[in-house]
Amino acid sequence: MKAILLLGGFGTRLRPLTNDTPKQMLPVCGRPMIEWVCEHLYRHDVSEVVLSLGYRAEAFTTAYPHGRIGQLEYEVAVEPEPLGTAGAVRFAAEASGITGPFFVLNGDVLTDLDLGALASFHRSSGAEATIALQPVADATPYGLVVTDTSGRVLSFSEKPDQGSLPAAQPHSERPTISAGSYVLDPAVLDRIAPDRSVSIEREIFPQIVADGALAALVSDTYWLDTGTPQQYLAANLDIVEGRRPHARVPNGTTAASAGIHPTSRIQTSVMGSGCQIGPDAVVQRSVLREGCYLDAGAVVVDSVLGPDVVVGAGALLSQFSVVGKGEQVAPSAVLRAQRQPLLGHER
Repeated sequence: MKAILLLGGFGTRLRPLTNDTPKQMLPVCGRPMIEWVCEHLYRHDVSEVVLSLGYRAEAFTTAYPHGRIGQLEYEVAVEPEPLGTAGAVRFAAEASGITGPFFVLNGDVLTDLDLGALASFHRSSGAEATIALQPVADATPYGLVVTDTSGRVLSFSEKPDQGSLPAAQPHSERPTISAGSYVLDPAVLDRIAPDRSVSIEREIFPQIVADGALAALVSDTYWLDTGTPQQYLAANLDIVEGRRPHARVPNGTTAASAGIHPTSRIQTSVMGSGCQIGPDAVVQRSVLREGCYLDAGAVVVDSVLGPDVVVGAGALLSQFSVVGKGEQVAPSAVLRAQRQPLLGHER
């Protein structure tokens, strides 16, 4: 089966990290996120992936100029204008000549979902579309899905507020959400208007539910939406701390070229090539991209630094602070839950 990867988003919630880089090209433990996603697809016998691109499409084709991402062949479909999640699916499917059932995946989700099981369930269900579900504690940031015991979807509510939540899943202890992985029959494409932006979550899936043709399979496996700094940091630390058994980093999470002063303290962190960590500096549960420099006594905790960031002596960054490419944090500065540059003032 082919798979369409939706990669056209602007990554607004991850700014300033995504000011000049699509979020799926941000590194997770030294490798672009898209490589982790494509590796997962390849392990589940996906034959080819179609990259549905929009924002900074050239970043992908420049990084992978020979038509392969790892062991997986790809082709591209670049939207001429934002078409919404459903419009992007139709555009990519038509551009690549898809004629049979196919996967659709959100490119910013990292998961160990068994795609083979999802495809098998789709075939046996006779549904027009089948979505993977993930149990969560809070469904409001996602798409809440209620099913019957056979897996037929009864309701699909995209990002519901607490006051409008449907009845709880009667046969599950936790609410279940759409996990961003689908199997679609080509008939779904006929539901998508070709001349405007269309949301698959807000428009198409509710249509299919109304026709009794949407199925869902619950899979309580590793799953992470990487759309915020907290989640992006978790994507890295989950690998460092062994929470993803299939995700391995052969050469470790600290680049060999990093210079680390013997009096500094590094704990549960990822550091890119050319990083320099000064005396008595502290790095805990953080990601430092390539070329970062921490002066003496600087402390970086639960934070993310873009490439070539300089942190002055005695500065403190904590509580999911994010510093963009080439920025300088002044000596003794204190950043708690802050971004530099401030959102709305990116260079």
